[in-house]
Amino acid sequence: MKSNIGLFLTRRAQLNPGTEAAVDVASGRRFTYAQLNARCNRVAHGLLSLGVGKGDRVALLMLNSPEFLETFLAIAKIGAVCVPLNWRLIPDELALILRDSGARVLISSAEFDSTLAELHSRGPASTFVEHWVQLGVAARPEWALDYDAWTAEVSDAEPQILAGDEDVLYIMYTSGTTGLPKGVTHSHKAAMWAVLTFNSTADMRHGDRYLVALPLFHVGALTPVTACIHRCITAVIVRQFDPSGVWEVIQREQLTTGLCVPTMLDRMLQAYVPGKHVHSSLRWMMSGAAPVPETLIRAYAELGIEVHQVYGLTECCGPACLVSPENALARVGSTGKAFFFTEVRVVRHDGTECAPREAGEVLIRGEHVMAGYWNQPQATAETLRDGWLYTGDVAMRDEEGFIYIQDRLKDLIISGGENIYPAELENVLRMHPKVRDTAVIGRPSKRWGESPLAVIVKRDDSLTESEVLSWCQGRISQYKLPKGAVFIPEIPRNSSGKILKRALREQFPGFIFD
Repeated sequence: MKSNIGLFLTRRAQLNPGTEAAVDVASGRRFTYAQLNARCNRVAHGLLSLGVGKGDRVALLMLNSPEFLETFLAIAKIGAVCVPLNWRLIPDELALILRDSGARVLISSAEFDSTLAELHSRGPASTFVEHWVQLGVAARPEWALDYDAWTAEVSDAEPQILAGDEDVLYIMYTSGTTGLPKGVTHSHKAAMWAVLTFNSTADMRHGDRYLVALPLFHVGALTPVTACIHRCITAVIVRQFDPSGVWEVIQREQLTTGLCVPTMLDRMLQAYVPGKHVHSSLRWMMSGAAPVPETLIRAYAELGIEVHQVYGLTECCGPACLVSPENALARVGSTGKAFFFTEVRVVRHDGTECAPREAGEVLIRGEHVMAGYWNQPQATAETLRDGWLYTGDVAMRDEEGFIYIQDRLKDLIISGGENIYPAELENVLRMHPKVRDTAVIGRPSKRWGESPLAVIVKRDDSLTESEVLSWCQGRISQYKLPKGAVFIPEIPRNSSGKILKRALREQFPGFIFD
């Protein structure tokens, strides 16, 4: 049998047809594995009726929903290639991705009807799209197909499996924190191994109820939700994140696990009401995409909820490192060790292994690493070398093999010849009771070449720059201390919660230290 990801749903529907597969929190709809698989098959036959074949790209511009999941798996079954689109992008950015990927079909939900109309109006000069499908739109244009009517007219029988193994499953465009997005290509085989390494390491159990709150266009949601099918877990899908609403969903749906980025967990913590928000069913929450502040981990521990720090990238289909339940508190600040079917190294610039507690670049190897960047052979060659994925992330490994992610290489601050990792300083700043959020960037220094600047979001309006600088004294080495602090309303982040350091550096271009 080919390693086709769509077959995960077929097999689960055969083995556990009556088990609840997906819950759509927004509409209250519930689908068993048999029902979800039948709907998936209808989408597959609908795509085949449009002439979509093996290797053809199909783009999705949809909020989290069962339709997103069933469409992704339908595309997989017929051997087409899914292109999940970040719905936070503007039409110009979406048009660039559609044209770069060569997507022939675009399926969108009602929230993006104006965006769809804008893209369609640009014609073939902007995109390759031939077929436009809209979900949940009452008054759709004549050039678009209605999703429900389109899928109602076709069979729900299993389609012929046309691809698998090394064939491309999806192209996921990176968030572009340092420039234009690149299309990360993953095969069916890579996605399968990502699921296997995930479920062999994380505490995922048959019958769990998993919170899907990250956008499904992100690998941090797409790989775990596929893992849910593999392990016979119910995916409880939140259309858009609401911190107070998530607590209510946890209680109502008796959720046991989930994954949220640190900013989401922080917002949930601010919205938490003791006595009102019951969460006794919740064993743990995974968190990643950025270093998880120790203060956040300890705050959730006081609520009886373990936070398991995870480290991963789009380029490795998600999984790289995870801290185990028994080490979640004992090793606060660590992202644990490599996933079961994953290898991780920390190396110097010359490729030699770093000594314990020596900072170096993280390298990842495994069957779940990407095939490459779509249409970018040079970028692929720079990132994939000798079978290893060069991440551009900095970490250190302790004497017992636990990994501590420190920062991005490109965000490294070199001050007077010394390396300063902003994430370390950010952790110190977040412990200040008047600091809500923070980011540290390097700015030119006449004396040191570069020095840290603390960018702060206040929790208390009375916070001053001198308070911020005094707080750091004695809590971090002298050479790492910020030389100044500025205050802004919000830290810019991408859809996965990563700080947009480039945007911050552009925001303070003339800031020069003496």
